[in-house]
Amino acid sequence: MPKGAPVLHMICGKIAAGKSTLATQLAQEEGTVLIMLDDWLGALFADQMLSGADFLRVSERLGQVMDPHIIALLKAGVSVVLDYPASTLAQRARMRALFEAASVAHQLHVLDVPDEECLARLRARNAQGDHPFAVSEAQFHRFAEHFVLPTVAEGFTLVHYAK
Repeated sequence: MPKGAPVLHMICGKIAAGKSTLATQLAQEEGTVLIMLDDWLGALFADQMLSGADFLRVSERLGQVMDPHIIALLKAGVSVVLDYPASTLAQRARMRALFEAASVAHQLHVLDVPDEECLARLRARNAQGDHPFAVSEAQFHRFAEHFVLPTVAEGFTLVHYAK
């Protein structure tokens, strides 16, 4: 049985900022489930993701199934760590709907890592070959253009990790 009140943990950071590493650490808490978007997308839609638009399309499709499941887990008293990008206002609005629908606490973990460090980690991750997706430096820069650090005005409980 989970201990304490359930919490939805969300993580904001650029590609290769350390989101999955932090998510795995947070999920070690008793009564906590980790949901890794890349694993689900890789298993279900890898052959359909050739562009950023494809990623958005299949992420939306997966969200239609996963969102009610996440809400059900939270309502059942299970904390959830989402290893999903919370890097844009729209992504965070969708996540807000989850914890509001479940009436649970939340934490938005913010990884503020310089691009140079993210790119070095990305190169190492791509060389290792064990991540579901190899992301090019050009793709990193395209996604980074849409990255927006959250502000207090958004109303999230923020936990900052600065490099």
